[in-house]
Amino acid sequence: METDTRSPRIAVVGAGPGGLTLARILHLHGIGAVVHERDRDRTARAQGGTLDLHRESGQRALREAGLEAAFLRAARREGQDLRLLDHTGTLLLQEDTPDDAPMDRPEIDRADLRDLLLDSLPAGTVRWGRTFRHATRRPEGGRRLHFEGGATDDCDLLVGADGAHSRARPLVTAARPAHLGSNTVESGISAADRSHPELSALVGRGNYWALGPGRSLAAQRQGGGRIRVFLSFHTPEDWLATCGVPFADRDAARHALTGLFADWAPQFRALIEACDEPFVPRPLTALPVGLTWPSVPGVTLLGDAAHLMPPVGLGANTAMLDAAELAREIAAAPDDPAGAVRRYETAMFERSAVAARESERITAMLMSEDGAARLVRFFRPDGEGTADA
Repeated sequence: METDTRSPRIAVVGAGPGGLTLARILHLHGIGAVVHERDRDRTARAQGGTLDLHRESGQRALREAGLEAAFLRAARREGQDLRLLDHTGTLLLQEDTPDDAPMDRPEIDRADLRDLLLDSLPAGTVRWGRTFRHATRRPEGGRRLHFEGGATDDCDLLVGADGAHSRARPLVTAARPAHLGSNTVESGISAADRSHPELSALVGRGNYWALGPGRSLAAQRQGGGRIRVFLSFHTPEDWLATCGVPFADRDAARHALTGLFADWAPQFRALIEACDEPFVPRPLTALPVGLTWPSVPGVTLLGDAAHLMPPVGLGANTAMLDAAELAREIAAAPDDPAGAVRRYETAMFERSAVAARESERITAMLMSEDGAARLVRFFRPDGEGTADA
């Protein structure tokens, strides 16, 4: 489709699900956008675990992007399976997805979703190896983007889709993410089906959660027989630096982290011991719930840059819906990007606050002393658990 010469020049910082979805939908409307991404190419780094895309948000955005059918072919219905245990190994809840179940929240690997979006864009849309530093106002309007190495680019509208540590965010607000009293460590078992079939069977086809006092463990099925493992510790902000775990040394870190679960059932330690990928520490942070800002000419945000929330399944979905809503507003009034941004932000503030409050509530549940029992009630308010509960 030809680009509308009347449309604003749009620069997106960040080639995550939100930024790429925005570029794709704008492209369908004949509006060009350039996506600046700090990675040197699409294979520069691992993309993490999987995403469960919800029918009313993430899937809706892909529908507007013309990619719903391709997504449903790549997504895993069985990824909706859930096994919930306490730290003693007692199975509290098991939900197995029937083969004919609706695709309400199927799982897709982050890497597969990114490839789907990247492959849908015209060549040259994503400019790789562009690390955004800051932006300045142009006298004639719009912004000039400055990148590491001295490169610059001009635009009429800058969209910050650059995540938790957004460098675009300070252009509209002084708000910064705050620590939530929890720290996570991410690793993985690269070929679990082949190397650890017993652990592969233990985890099952979807998500495997275990909650205990002060800690939790989650294992998540990915494509290709891979399993992602997440360890969470309800600890202060400085814990990752003071805990004594040598994260830079994979084998030493594995040994130390296994020891921190010495009082848990053996299968959980086995999952940690089987991890053959680096152990990546991540503090858990979030922006204030209900964050807003006065509309700033030539700049807006979406996704984690705008409303970073705890990672409980709503963040990426909200980011993709942000992208769809912003693209729709721009397409409806390409000659009035300022008005499009104001309308988008007004709706986004309200919508994202609802998701952030829900994420906050779920996180508080997970971190509570009786988190496992509360989570069972969350998934099964009728009181029905498993035969083993």
